Amino acid sequence: MPHLIKRKERLAKDHYLMELFAPEVARNYQPGQFIVLRVDERGERIPLTVTSTGKETIELIFQVVGKSTRKLAALEAGSKVLDCVGPLGRPAEIARFGRVLCVGGGTGIGCIAPLVRALSSAGNDVTSVIGARSASMLMLEDELGRSSTQLLVATDDGSKGHRGFVTDILRKLLSQAGFDRVIAIGPATMMKAVAEQTRAYKIPTFASLNTIMVDATGMCGSCRVFVDGKMKLTCTDGPMFDAHGLNFDDIISRSAMFREKELHEN
Repeated sequence: MPHLIKRKERLAKDHYLMELFAPEVARNYQPGQFIVLRVDERGERIPLTVTSTGKETIELIFQVVGKSTRKLAALEAGSKVLDCVGPLGRPAEIARFGRVLCVGGGTGIGCIAPLVRALSSAGNDVTSVIGARSASMLMLEDELGRSSTQLLVATDDGSKGHRGFVTDILRKLLSQAGFDRVIAIGPATMMKAVAEQTRAYKIPTFASLNTIMVDATGMCGSCRVFVDGKMKLTCTDGPMFDAHGLNFDDIISRSAMFREKELHEN
């Protein structure tokens, strides 16, 4: 069933927000879940995080990285996408934990936003740390600032906030204050670094994964990951896992499986 694009907005360099008419998804979505979208009959299935929902609409944030997301970005309000399936995956655990640290990198900033909002609404003291290569790639700062007790920013080139990585800020925060839970969403290398830092403090830490997916229903196995040596599927068991148990080296290795083909299609 085609879904109408109600709104499209460019948030940052190569990052777009798209509001989609999808009442069934909007009614059933919970923070931490995702959808799978196809632009047309020949399009690949694109897993995307839902950033927020309205009464009958959902908002998605995506980065243009290849042919399919480039086709999606070319569509304007009033156009339609072929289908939108979801919500998929397990919802994140939302409760009153106390002091929560949320870390988002790159497109992961859009993914962390609904969790920050939900955790704040549940009565948590939420510190958010977001990072990107440069200020032009940052997004949702105002929204995260409103939802967070404290918002800290890092850019690789120093064009805004701390010059360096989110893990630099994390290291300082962990040495100064105690946290009851940490959530990280972004590049696998970033999430691995976050997990390595929080392990020493024995803080429960969770990472939401964006692995390669084909069917997103647990049949193909392409999104498999290993948690404490046991195989799990990101699409049905995740996308959020105990970061201290994840085999990030395997995740990083598998993420490069189709890089040559992706470069060829670009």
